Amino acid sequence: MPRAKILVVDDDPDLVRALRLRLRANNYEVATASDGYSAIASAQKERPALIILDLGLPVGDGFVVLDRLQNIDALSSVPVIVLSARDPQSNEERALKAGAAAFFQKPADNDELMNVIRVSLAHEQSQMAPWPS
Repeated sequence: MPRAKILVVDDDPDLVRALRLRLRANNYEVATASDGYSAIASAQKERPALIILDLGLPVGDGFVVLDRLQNIDALSSVPVIVLSARDPQSNEERALKAGAAAFFQKPADNDELMNVIRVSLAHEQSQMAPWPS
């Protein structure tokens, strides 16, 4: 069975490196992007099973990315987990309403993040499963 591909979108190279290591250790394929523009281009090219998205990005913030993803048929159903240093009081509800599957405040608990990734991917797989005969 092919490994699920996860697109990590963040402009912090240390965080991206740490997430890449953690995700690969859990047998995921990883693609990365560092700004809003490259996030959309990478998502269209890579066709990830899940996206981890920062809100504070150069060249289009995470809300712009969420909006654009929702308007691209091939990507609108890809689960997006927001991982942000922005204030959760004012951004969590907005991110969830914009289509995010989950919101994590940086720094996130790695075990909790990995659990939400697994659950989100399992949910997506079950949505795509053929109807039983």
